[in-house]
Amino acid sequence: MAKTIVEQIMAAHLVSGELVPGAEVALKIDQTLTQDATGTLAYLEFEAMGVERVKTELSVSYVDHNLLQTDYRNADDHRFLKTIAAKYGLYFSPPGNGICHQVHLERFGIPGKTLIGSDSHTPTAGGAGMLSFGAGGLDVALAMAGQPFYLVMPEVIGVRLEGRFQPWVSAKDVILELLRRLTVKGGRGKILEFFGPALRHLAVPERASITNMGTELGATTSIFPADAQTQCFLALQGRAEDYRPLKAQGRPRYAQVEEIALGELSPLIATPGSPDHVVPVKEAEGTPVDQVLIGSCANSSFRDLMVIARALQDRRVHPRVSMEINPGSLQVLENLDLSGGLLTLLKAGVRVMPPGCWGCIGMGQAPATGAVSVRTFTRNFPARSGTKDDQVYLASPETAVAAAISGEIMDPRNLGDYPRVAPPRYFLVNGRSLMAPLPAEESRKAEVIRGPNIVAFPRLSGLPDSWCGEVWLKTGDNVTTDDILPAGSQILPLRSNLPAISRFAFTRLDRDFPDRVQGRGEGAIVGGENYGQGSSREHAALAPRYLGVRVKLVKSFARIHLANLINFGILPLTFENPADYDILDLGKTLELPGVRKLLLDGAERLPLKVDGHQIWVRLDLSARQRRMLAVGGALNMAKKG
Repeated sequence: MAKTIVEQIMAAHLVSGELVPGAEVALKIDQTLTQDATGTLAYLEFEAMGVERVKTELSVSYVDHNLLQTDYRNADDHRFLKTIAAKYGLYFSPPGNGICHQVHLERFGIPGKTLIGSDSHTPTAGGAGMLSFGAGGLDVALAMAGQPFYLVMPEVIGVRLEGRFQPWVSAKDVILELLRRLTVKGGRGKILEFFGPALRHLAVPERASITNMGTELGATTSIFPADAQTQCFLALQGRAEDYRPLKAQGRPRYAQVEEIALGELSPLIATPGSPDHVVPVKEAEGTPVDQVLIGSCANSSFRDLMVIARALQDRRVHPRVSMEINPGSLQVLENLDLSGGLLTLLKAGVRVMPPGCWGCIGMGQAPATGAVSVRTFTRNFPARSGTKDDQVYLASPETAVAAAISGEIMDPRNLGDYPRVAPPRYFLVNGRSLMAPLPAEESRKAEVIRGPNIVAFPRLSGLPDSWCGEVWLKTGDNVTTDDILPAGSQILPLRSNLPAISRFAFTRLDRDFPDRVQGRGEGAIVGGENYGQGSSREHAALAPRYLGVRVKLVKSFARIHLANLINFGILPLTFENPADYDILDLGKTLELPGVRKLLLDGAERLPLKVDGHQIWVRLDLSARQRRMLAVGGALNMAKKG
């Protein structure tokens, strides 16, 4: 029987449900990961469940986002995460060891296994044939407690790759091409499964760059087969025993097939504002560039950085350009040094940061006012860089280094011969900084150390029989989690202090929102299409709930944010008639009579009174999700057993 890779892995991990698109399924999770921007809250939630030790095969706590220690808060939280790992049986990756997705790919990625992580770019591991999902921290905490991961079964899209790259074109251009075709909404409710003759030429780090940014399509996840390239990668990592072949069986019927001829691709670039504002680099040529940043979980592998180093051999960064590199892991940095690339970069005028996310999450590296920044990062949402009215372009390492050399956006093919980097025959493997889980006897004696910035998880009330409240905010399409709750060096240190971080909720859309709604009971947010795209950060659901937001009524939701809303007891409604969006203005009174009974009875259409006038809204949820909303969220339901 023909089966996709996705169907094979899901069938092997299926706890309940049927593998039919649109049906809710529950999957056994083998591995979890957290990063420090989301991990502190996830572990507070895990502690609240009263479980003595993680029940997954492997769980890892990474510190890679909040690396600036401008005061005690980040340092305190790093210590908290380290002691939590010791107490509950997790691996711990300390600051400077690297970006969670890069390190996990190197040390723990196994074909055919399942992984969820409290970071939207967790599908990076799909480059090694792992079925990996970004999720909210509470979903990760539940998985660590031994519970399955629930999701609506997506359609599987096949992406056929053929041919070979022309010089100066690389894997980043593949995902930019898909973003150009499908947009940031085109992958919603879908999984991308890659196949085709070109795969024999794509190494795992290149595949991981593609699966990483499938997230920007709104896709549930993305995956490649496990083949000779995967086997070679794992052998170089000293993990040959983890390899197992994995490919589609027979000729599976994909819901849709996209075909990309690699040889026909040209260098592409995403212009400011959104990852899907993609044009050929030639259309942006001549734009003066002030900053170039190489790194992030999408493009910080040894291959990416060696291409940069070879391109800069006997060259200097343009005097106008500030160029920085964020290596993906300590292992990448050590191998870059071993190959002579590090010294080349330093001589060319590049600043090299310790391995980590840095500017991708707005943690430093903000561009100057009005400056153009070319980045190999994942997102260029407005102001995400930390600078208001920023001009951030997303590009491949090849296009980025061409901009650094010339001082303006330039087609990298103008640089001459392409500096091909042959796969290494030997790789310096570094797992020294990873701290392995303590034995159970020692874990029981370990003490969790909490700083004063760590505040206990709040109690969330259940849904009332009927609900009434005002529209507190109305937004447009493609609102991001950065719009709902920004990141950056000012806000991220508050991630374990809900009362403090909630003061920033929606302030990019309405500076006075927290003060305006304080003490006003419960209210609603009205939005357009693809509401909540971007990061997996559950703070974007929990902080509004803390302020009193109980209802979100939009045209459509992004997947992870929808799950987070349900996890924290926020009613996620969609318009039955999208034209009704126009009548819901700020201050309108909304009533949901008998909402609790309708919810539990399985009603998919709910009557909503708007200043006395009735419209219809939809609630397309499973019975499990409805029970969760009724009791006030996933943690309340877990405690009830």
